[in-house]
Amino acid sequence: MFSSRTRWDRARNRLATLTQERRRSGLPIIDLTVSNPSAVGLGAPADVLALLGDGAGAEYAPDPRGLAAAREAVAQDFARRGHQVAADGIVLSASTSEAYAWLFKLLCDPGDVVLVPRPSYPLFDFLADLECVETRCYPLVYEGAWHVDLAALEEAVTQQTRAVVLVNPNNPTGSYLSRTEADRIQGLCARRGLALVSDEVFADFDFRPDPARVTSLAADGPALTFALGGLSKSCGLPQLKLAWIALSGPPDLRDEALARLEIVADTYLSVGTPVQRAAPEILRRLPALQAPIAARVRRNHAALQHAVGKRSPLTPLAAAGGWSAVLQVPATLPEEERVCGLLESEGVLVHPGFFFDFASEAYLVVSLLAEPAVFDAGLARVLAAAAH
Repeated sequence: MFSSRTRWDRARNRLATLTQERRRSGLPIIDLTVSNPSAVGLGAPADVLALLGDGAGAEYAPDPRGLAAAREAVAQDFARRGHQVAADGIVLSASTSEAYAWLFKLLCDPGDVVLVPRPSYPLFDFLADLECVETRCYPLVYEGAWHVDLAALEEAVTQQTRAVVLVNPNNPTGSYLSRTEADRIQGLCARRGLALVSDEVFADFDFRPDPARVTSLAADGPALTFALGGLSKSCGLPQLKLAWIALSGPPDLRDEALARLEIVADTYLSVGTPVQRAAPEILRRLPALQAPIAARVRRNHAALQHAVGKRSPLTPLAAAGGWSAVLQVPATLPEEERVCGLLESEGVLVHPGFFFDFASEAYLVVSLLAEPAVFDAGLARVLAAAAH
C-alpha cells in the first residue's frame, strides 16, 4: 500500500530513547543541541509578528515566483551582501527544505544523483528519497581548517550526477568556501553540465571577517547556480516559513530553469500571503534581528575556546561561522556510548558526530545558540566527564 520511498527505519536510537525517557521522568536536561532561536530567548519581537496582521494579507493574488515586493526585498538583501541578483530571478518557497525538493524535481529524474558534503546536516537523504533521487557524498577534510577535497569531488561525478550541493558555511563544521574552491567547483560544474545548489542560510553568522571567503555564489558565473536562503536562519524566524531561491549562471540555462521552476512553484503555491507582504519590512529590520543571535553564537564560541585549555582531552575544531561547534574527543569510547553516558550521568544532551555523517570517530557537536548560563554549565560538565 505504501511507497518504498517512505520505508525508513523509524526505530529510535539509544540517545533518542534516553532523552525521551528522561523528559517523561521530569529529570532536567542541559540541552546543547537546540537549534531553534525561539526556544532560547531569541524569539521574534512582537512588533515583527504584528506585521503579519496587515489587512493586505487577506487578499489572495498569487504569483508563482512570489509577490514582486517580497522578491525585490530579497534582491536588496543580496545587494547588502555585495551580490547583484535580479528580483525576476528569485523564486520564493516556504522553506529551504521545500526549495531543495523543487530543485531535485527540476534537475533530476528518478535514480539520478546529487553530490552532498560529508559531514553535513542529515536532511539530504530524506529529501532525496522523497524525490526518488540518490545522494553521494564528497568529503570535507580537516587539516587545521576545513576544506573541500576537490579531487574527491571531481572523482565522485558520474553519468548520473545532476547537481553539487554546497552548504556555505557548512553545518556543523562552520566552514566557508574559499574563492579558490568556489572557482574550481563552478568550473567543474560548467564542464560536466552540473547544476550548483548553494545553501547560504548561515552566511551572515561569521565569527570574524575574512576577505578570502565566499559568502554567496549568486552571480552569473559559468555554471547554473541556485543560491538558497530564508528567514528561518537569517532573521531567526523559523515560524514564518519564507525562503528563496536565487537563480544565476549562463543566461540560456538560467532562463530555462526559471521557466520550469515557475511551473513547479505554481503547482504548489505554498508560501502564505501575509509573510510575503511582511517580508520587505522584516528584511529591512534584518540587522536588528540578527544582532542578538550573532552576539549569542560569538559569545558562546569565545567561551568554548577559553574553556578548553591546552591540557583538555577535547579539541574544538576551527570554525569560521555558523551556529554549531565541533569537538574532537579521544576515541576511547564509541560516540553513542559517550553521548548516552553524558546524558545519563551529567544530564547534558549533545549530538554525536555520526549524526552529521562524520567519516570517523570521535566527535561531539554542540549548538552555540544555548543561553550563556546553560551553555557554560553544560560545557563544564562535558569537560569534567572527558577528564575522567
